[in-house]
Amino acid sequence: MTEMLGGSAFARTTADDTAAPSPAPSLGKEIGGLIEIAGSGGQVLFDPDAIASYAADPDPVLASAGSVGAQVKIRVGACWMIANIRSLRLVEAGVLALIDFLGEGDEERLTGKLYKFRRGVTRYPSPGAAVFPVSTADLKQIYAADDRAHIEIGTVYPTKDIRASLYVDAMLGKHFALLGSTGTGKSTSAALILHKICELAPQGHIVMVDPHGEYSAAFQTTGAIYDVSNLQMPYWLMNFEEHCEVFLTTSNSERQIDADILAKCLLAARAKGRLGQEISKLTVDAPVPYLLSDLTNLIQLEMGKMDRAGDTAPYLRIKTKIDEIKADPRYSFMFSGMLVADTMQDFISRVFRLPGDGKPISIIDVSGVPSEITSVVVAVLSRMVFDFAIWSRNEARRPILLVCEEAHRYIPNERNADGSSVGKILSRIAKEGRKYGVSLGLITQRPSDLAEGVLSQCGTIIAMRLNNDRDQAFVRAAMPEGARGFLDTIPALRNRECIICGEGVAIPIRVAFDGLEANKRPASDDPIFSTLWRETGGEDQIIGRTIRRWRSQGR
Repeated sequence: MTEMLGGSAFARTTADDTAAPSPAPSLGKEIGGLIEIAGSGGQVLFDPDAIASYAADPDPVLASAGSVGAQVKIRVGACWMIANIRSLRLVEAGVLALIDFLGEGDEERLTGKLYKFRRGVTRYPSPGAAVFPVSTADLKQIYAADDRAHIEIGTVYPTKDIRASLYVDAMLGKHFALLGSTGTGKSTSAALILHKICELAPQGHIVMVDPHGEYSAAFQTTGAIYDVSNLQMPYWLMNFEEHCEVFLTTSNSERQIDADILAKCLLAARAKGRLGQEISKLTVDAPVPYLLSDLTNLIQLEMGKMDRAGDTAPYLRIKTKIDEIKADPRYSFMFSGMLVADTMQDFISRVFRLPGDGKPISIIDVSGVPSEITSVVVAVLSRMVFDFAIWSRNEARRPILLVCEEAHRYIPNERNADGSSVGKILSRIAKEGRKYGVSLGLITQRPSDLAEGVLSQCGTIIAMRLNNDRDQAFVRAAMPEGARGFLDTIPALRNRECIICGEGVAIPIRVAFDGLEANKRPASDDPIFSTLWRETGGEDQIIGRTIRRWRSQGR
């Protein structure tokens, strides 16, 4: 088609337009013509000279006209259609561009200005239609936040004054993901978004799983900080599957034998307590308090019924493991004898911020949790968020946002899957959570390591720079068609820049994040080797204090 148009393409486009009403002077000069159109995009032939004439324009948006990721507008009746440039290719007649349609807005009759922009296309232009560059004034209309609740997180690239907004209800209602390679400013950007949400909703309910202890520093004044010293998560909140992950050490057929023994004894231990006796149809998964000593005594009792010594091995395995965990001080935040009382209401109230008391976010620092049970702790927290939402459906609604940093650890793909309960519950929240008022926020630097389908459940994707080809391909598959032109710029993004697409924004946008005050930033700064390696002195005291903390397994 390009060859058919040849060198007379622009002359013909101009000639065709003479029959239409002459465009308003404020439109500027057209930069090309539409030569092919399909349902979601089309092809435009740009005039290189016309594009070059805008290069020195004081408006930075007009100056970037005709570049990859820039927008163009095409008149359709009394409307403007807005499209994004996906790719460019030099041909004999000019520069051939693939464009993706983003939406449309009304045209002001006297000035030709764009207003009332909305996503989606209701009417298509015909081949031969003139193509114009988008200006800063147009972008202000395109990205102007409407009356919905929103937060401002930065500026729209390449402008300095057009604010980029996220629609909070749409973003949280259908989950979101923040993706980016290490060192791109991902943690600071996550903190910025959460701070803005907390400011908008000071009585909100946000639970954040922090595997590296980064975010405690960022939410000292606006959040409740929990770690192994004050989390006090009762062991009896675990369901049967989580009990098996902690107490069983075998695999294959032996594991099934051990699981049957544990199920029988655990149900009996739950039934011994006062609360257990009040429930007529008690199940092994019910979060009912029981004594660990009752559980070990019941296992001992069952073991005494065995005729042969060889049959006692499974009972001894389970009992030994329980005694080992009870005696290990690293597990005291969860398996202490002090946690036998029915503190479930207090735990839910504290961790889920019900009420929030002006501190709407809980930071759960699991960096001090033994690595063997970190996934179980995250599983219990995640499942409790989901179960609380299910069992409170007839009550006044209290939606909860669960934010999971390093999400690829907990929801791994099949290649890395270990069958843990945390992957199952987080995958279930991704698929069903919004029905019950549970929102999921995933933060990861390795989206390709996430379980299949989880990223596609996220209605809003915030993609920072990704250096790995597999990660880029994974994100490309999850993003909507109209964002493909933006996607190609992901490897070229600067630090603290991102592409946002999906439900949380009107159309895909490239954003430069705002800065954060020092006291609101997470403790994730890279060490400055060139400076720190010049410092000396106090090494003996540093080593001594470190060894004391190391040996006592405390911070």
